[in-house]
Amino acid sequence: MAKKIIQRFLPDHDKIKNNKSLKIFGSLLHDANLWHLNRRSARGAFAIGLFFAFIPVPFQMLLAAALAIPFRVNLPLSIALVWITNPLTMTPIFYGSYLVGATVLGQHGQDFSFAPTVQWLIDSLSTIGPAFILGSLICASVAALIGYFGIDVLWQTSVRRAWKKRHK
Repeated sequence: MAKKIIQRFLPDHDKIKNNKSLKIFGSLLHDANLWHLNRRSARGAFAIGLFFAFIPVPFQMLLAAALAIPFRVNLPLSIALVWITNPLTMTPIFYGSYLVGATVLGQHGQDFSFAPTVQWLIDSLSTIGPAFILGSLICASVAALIGYFGIDVLWQTSVRRAWKKRHK
């Protein structure tokens, strides 16, 4: 059941293999384990994809693919999960990450105003940057752990239900 639900949302293998940004991986993309969906590959893909979804860097999909290949987990799933942070969800997710980091560092929310300039970016790295980076790493790690163990439990529950259904 869980496998069928996940497969419904996965992108096509050929689309990923022909993606321009993933061409740098060359023949590594031809490993069959990267495209196979089982419990092991799904839980690893969830961990990798959710981790990079919370890391505020460009090319998150590329980073997720770069980690999915050596760990031999499902590549399409790890890339697709990165899109949890998209233009609609990015602001609340990253603001929440900042709040987590500020809380851990003992900083009370600093007032700041956004200005789309390079100088503002440089100035903010020294003021809100440490809290934001720490919060992003904490949220990324927690999301990866929840994804890893959550999909594992969901998968096992789904298999048990299928077995019980077959026995009836």
